[in-house]
Amino acid sequence: MSGLQARHDIGSSLTVHDGGTALLRYVYRPDTPLLESPKPYLSPLFTRSGRPVSLFRPWDHVWHKGIAWSLPVVQDENFWGGPTYVHGRHYVQLDNNGTQLHREIAELDADGERVVFAHDLEWITQGGERWFTERRAIAASLLSPQAWALRFDTAMTNVSGRDIAIGSPTTRGRENAGYGGLFWRGPRSFTDGTLVTAASSGPGSELRGQHHEWMAFAGRHDEDDAASLVLMVDHHENPRHPPRWFARSEEFAALNPAPFFSEEFTVPAGATVRFRYGVGVADADAEAAPELAAAVRGVLEAESGPA
Repeated sequence: MSGLQARHDIGSSLTVHDGGTALLRYVYRPDTPLLESPKPYLSPLFTRSGRPVSLFRPWDHVWHKGIAWSLPVVQDENFWGGPTYVHGRHYVQLDNNGTQLHREIAELDADGERVVFAHDLEWITQGGERWFTERRAIAASLLSPQAWALRFDTAMTNVSGRDIAIGSPTTRGRENAGYGGLFWRGPRSFTDGTLVTAASSGPGSELRGQHHEWMAFAGRHDEDDAASLVLMVDHHENPRHPPRWFARSEEFAALNPAPFFSEEFTVPAGATVRFRYGVGVADADAEAAPELAAAVRGVLEAESGPA
């Protein structure tokens, strides 16, 4: 069987297949401990040749789950998972781990060339308050015999009745730790891999905090030493485009366009904020990053928003 197909495990997850190869699984109703801030996630993720390019629930950060829309600082609530950064005390486990709760599927379509899934969610604090409603859409499509693309689109509406500020550990006082947003955690074998931008390449310690439209991570796999490339592109209409990036290769592989890196972003009561991203996954090395970025940008700019 050729083209993209979708398998829906009703009430749980969606898996996208490329012929006989699974490309992604989107778990929209996870069975996650409250301590890890339950949220939908994309994991596992694979290249078109079937090589894994994500890591689920690593022992060092069990709240990392492939690719997830994760926010560690939402006022004083934590929709990231685990402890919260408190200046002067470092990380402290608080009773503030919120939940992104699936409510209803809005769209599910697969035509062989593209798979689209959209659903509605509510953001509930650990104390039981509803702060946001969200319409989220993901779409998978093929780019070439070596690559495929994921489009991620979220529109969040503040229903709390008051303004809400979204930030990061850096906005709370921790230097160069501005993570938050669409976050990818790579396989263990990608540790010490190469980060790539349109301007340069290098380790995360050098590129973290820089502004870029896109960034890629080139890593290698154990056993066969094959190369894979994961890339993220920020939509030109996103707030604070081009974003600062929280990215690293030392200790572990991670990519995160981080619009709340060093400055809080306030969503007024009743307002809606929208973010769109493109993700490229390829059986390729770092040299293919510019071409992959152009292809993913094309998909990101061409498709419409949430249904």
